Amino acid sequence: MPATPIAKPGSPPLAAPLQPQDGAGYRKALSCFATGVTVVTTHWADQDWGMTCNSFNSVSLEPRLVLWSIRRASHSLEAFTKAGHFTISVLAESQQALAGQFATGSMAERFAGAPTQRQPSGGLRLDGCAAWFDCQLHQLIEAGDHCILLGAVTDFGWHDTPALGFWHSRFGQILSQTPHAGTSAAPGQRQPAAGPAAHGTPTADR
Repeated sequence: MPATPIAKPGSPPLAAPLQPQDGAGYRKALSCFATGVTVVTTHWADQDWGMTCNSFNSVSLEPRLVLWSIRRASHSLEAFTKAGHFTISVLAESQQALAGQFATGSMAERFAGAPTQRQPSGGLRLDGCAAWFDCQLHQLIEAGDHCILLGAVTDFGWHDTPALGFWHSRFGQILSQTPHAGTSAAPGQRQPAAGPAAHGTPTADR
């Protein structure tokens, strides 16, 4: 029989074992990790595809590799896995509306009115974004109910503009060392703002 852990005197009570059905609690715990917000695009079958995603992360500097994940049940999965390329736009703080626009609706509705530039790979990057990465699909990894897409960065760019943040299912900003006038946040603290909270995150699920 496995040993039962015993809390030391004065320590916080041990957390109850995680129950498989505790999906809401698990999502709540994940939402404590603040992230940026991106829009990932590709071009496949004579159509542009795009979605909001906050699972973007760096993997390697040499070679330059990044990753993001998409739900295996997503209707966009085939496009992103078969196109062989994708473009990631890191949204600026002023682009919160685009985060919502690319999270739902048809592809035509998502790209409607969005200022974009076509990349050599075929994907579209959003004008005014904080940074962008044009990538070739390097590796596809099936992991649980998601697929992880590793991309080899072929081109990139960035602007010195505040990026959009996401924390506890809310959009917000990362404050600089000196808080803006009228805020009560401590130096370096994130100031959240109301935003869409479908599924707890604007992850690339659709």
